[in-house]
Amino acid sequence: MKRPGLRLRIASLLLFAALLLAWELACRTLAVSALVLPAPSAVAKSLWHGLASGYFWPHLRATALELLLGVAAGCSFGFAAGVLLGEHPTLRRVLMPYVIASQVVPKLALAPLFVLWFGFGITSTVVITALICFFPLLENTLTALQQVPPERLELFRMLGASRAQTLWRLKLPSGLPAILAGLRVAVVLALVGAVVGEFIGASQGLGALVIATQGTMDTSLMFAVLVLIAALGMAAYQATLWLERWLLLPFTRTT
Repeated sequence: MKRPGLRLRIASLLLFAALLLAWELACRTLAVSALVLPAPSAVAKSLWHGLASGYFWPHLRATALELLLGVAAGCSFGFAAGVLLGEHPTLRRVLMPYVIASQVVPKLALAPLFVLWFGFGITSTVVITALICFFPLLENTLTALQQVPPERLELFRMLGASRAQTLWRLKLPSGLPAILAGLRVAVVLALVGAVVGEFIGASQGLGALVIATQGTMDTSLMFAVLVLIAALGMAAYQATLWLERWLLLPFTRTT
């Protein structure tokens, strides 16, 4: 059972190595300017130097903290709002248009307002990140609560279960996979929100570092920062997968 998975990982690594090799050869043979597209070796050198000197670590910690706080706040509010709107159809019909209207406005357009309201620094970036996380959790939670099989709901009614018992013992457990799928989407989008927020309202963080490298025309350093952003996003996504497995483990044991 483990060999197919191991082979797929090896194939993925080989593909990654082949792409890097092709990139390196293209930069060397075509004499591409490092200002336009640096070779992977130059990017690796900038990445190693930034990590070894400690230059990247304060920015990486700042973005990771903003990501963590934004995901925690946005997903908590999104889950609570999804449960509230899912359990109260009248409230859902009244409030849902306003929720959708708040989400269709680009967060990049709201960023200057958040900087004006909350000032430069971590607060405005966390607010942007939380707003981006909010809707995926709300939508997935709301959808999951509405897709419970009718026969199970009828069984709980026949057994005399209260609304709270039906919610905690039927609706949420059966909808947990869909809710966790919303969490995975929210985490990926949250990193985008954190970096975008740092573009405008932060002096520290990986997004602010991208803007700084753009000003100095250091393309190799910019690519190194993008590698760090991708690594942070992959780590956050993997953490959600571990959380999902842990939460779904009791259900897999009973099946």
